[in-house]
Amino acid sequence: MSPNASDAQVLERLSSLRQHQQDGRRSPHKPLLVLLALGRLAATGTSSLPWSEAEEKLADLIEEFGPTSRTGRTQSAAYPFTRLRADGVWTLDRDVPMDNVGPLREGVTGRLEASLETALKDRPEVLDAVARSLVESHFPGTVAPDVLVSVGLDPDLLEGRSIGNRSPEQRRRSGAWPAAVIAAWDRQCAFCGFDGAAGGGVVGIEAAHVRWFKLGGPDDLDNGLALCSLHHKLFDRGMLGLDDDFAVVVSQRFSARTSQGRAVYDLNGQPLRPRPGTPLPAERHVMWHREQVFQGTAIAG
Repeated sequence: MSPNASDAQVLERLSSLRQHQQDGRRSPHKPLLVLLALGRLAATGTSSLPWSEAEEKLADLIEEFGPTSRTGRTQSAAYPFTRLRADGVWTLDRDVPMDNVGPLREGVTGRLEASLETALKDRPEVLDAVARSLVESHFPGTVAPDVLVSVGLDPDLLEGRSIGNRSPEQRRRSGAWPAAVIAAWDRQCAFCGFDGAAGGGVVGIEAAHVRWFKLGGPDDLDNGLALCSLHHKLFDRGMLGLDDDFAVVVSQRFSARTSQGRAVYDLNGQPLRPRPGTPLPAERHVMWHREQVFQGTAIAG
């Protein structure tokens, strides 16, 4: 890349990573690695990331914000650490085989490609734009700030303006969908029944996609739930889910000590009770959420 590359060129290069696809599973591994490198660059002036640190830090990010892994933690981190080279945005200081953990433990260090690192270091606003583009492309708004905090970036950058124009292929959300979902579920949380209101408007009740809109979820009533802000966040973080009988399940990864926090455990096994005429979430969307978002296994009933 030319040192004089435009902001839009830098953004495009880092925002169009090739994603590994298998059985339609989401794969945020490469974006999480780039975000981790951006966080290091912003904090230290270099994106240099030794495998000795990435083995834990990247594995933690993938475990926290990715789908449940079918491989071990270390192997999940090795995939993007070695494969991101093929996108031309990541380099290793020595040649190692793809996906092979052993050679990585011999002191290998990765970093963003030199011209990209220089451009991002010289133009912090572009670094912010790249980070914003990556989290907004791969995570819903309830989760994106948590991802940024976890990689050492300021979640307030989500309020910034994007560089460049919206792609013609990029879908636009339905402006009418949120209100329709909330009304269909009687203006209350489908999980806990919270129905706070201020005057004539709901407070703390949000329309949640079962299958994330960013990853192909439609603005249909059978892909929506009205959830309170807390349970929307827990649903998108994979701490809450739905079983085959459309009952709420709580992940074993969720923990709480106070009575208020432990009230989440009481949701486990509670069936959805939609208003007559309101469709339950479609099985295909529930299955997507279970496979792609829900973390680990459910607590005992």
